[in-house]
Amino acid sequence: MSEAPRNLSPGSGHWVLRPLPDMDEAQFHQWKTLLEHRTGMALSSERKSFLETNIGIRMREIGCGSYQTYYEKIVAGPEAVMEWATLVDRLTVQETRFFRDSDACRLVSDYVMTRPREQLKRRPLEAWSVGCSTGEEAYTLAILLNESMEQLGLPPLYGVTGSDISKPALEKAERGLFNPRRLTGMSEPLKQRYFRPGARNTVEITEGLRERVCFTRLNVLDLKQLPMQGMNIIFCQNLLIYFRRWRRREIVTRLADYLAPGGLLILGQGEVTGWQPPGLQRVPSEHVLAWIRRQSDDE
Repeated sequence: MSEAPRNLSPGSGHWVLRPLPDMDEAQFHQWKTLLEHRTGMALSSERKSFLETNIGIRMREIGCGSYQTYYEKIVAGPEAVMEWATLVDRLTVQETRFFRDSDACRLVSDYVMTRPREQLKRRPLEAWSVGCSTGEEAYTLAILLNESMEQLGLPPLYGVTGSDISKPALEKAERGLFNPRRLTGMSEPLKQRYFRPGARNTVEITEGLRERVCFTRLNVLDLKQLPMQGMNIIFCQNLLIYFRRWRRREIVTRLADYLAPGGLLILGQGEVTGWQPPGLQRVPSEHVLAWIRRQSDDE
């Protein structure tokens, strides 16, 4: 008879999952300190069950029965880098969909439609989705830019970059295959134009749109090392909620540095309060938190 898996135990004639011990306060502090140090994400005590559940799931998958043993595997084990990447993916990837914030999407369209035509003819528009997860937001930006350019009767001179800390999420984004429910709320004409049936009951981004979008792995704590500059649109929603207030301001200040003159920065409602960096002007809107970089006389 073969040996039972280490994370299973017999009970009432059938096998059941052996419960992991509760994560004590010292262990929770150790884990949340590691997470904040490496990613900037700050977990409150109310999020202890979230951390415990997700770490516990991964521990069961690899047959690890101790939080301390798994911590050591993450910090200094022979597969520490790969295991850390797997865990971060579990902790950071959230459910998302296309055109999630309709007000912010309208603002992007209005912004493009009001740009000087000569400017749009000379230089491609560059948009950046920060914390793009599996790509829905980045492709949404591409659709908005493509539609706006067409309405203006201009060639589609634009590019979109999506960045995220999760490598598995980015790999999904690059494939451009989605569950149809991610398109909930999108108009039928847009669905017909930018998607086609994919394998295994999925929908696939059309090749013409996908080639306009690229993806890159990025930890927002490393923003100062980016080679990017002169972005016309920076879209960063539902990412800053994971960080402490002082770090949120640090991140958005860095993001603002990457804006081109006249560039648009869009954040999630309530993610930053009382922040007004020099050189940026708040967009007057009750529904969208956004700023535009002022253009000086010599720019």
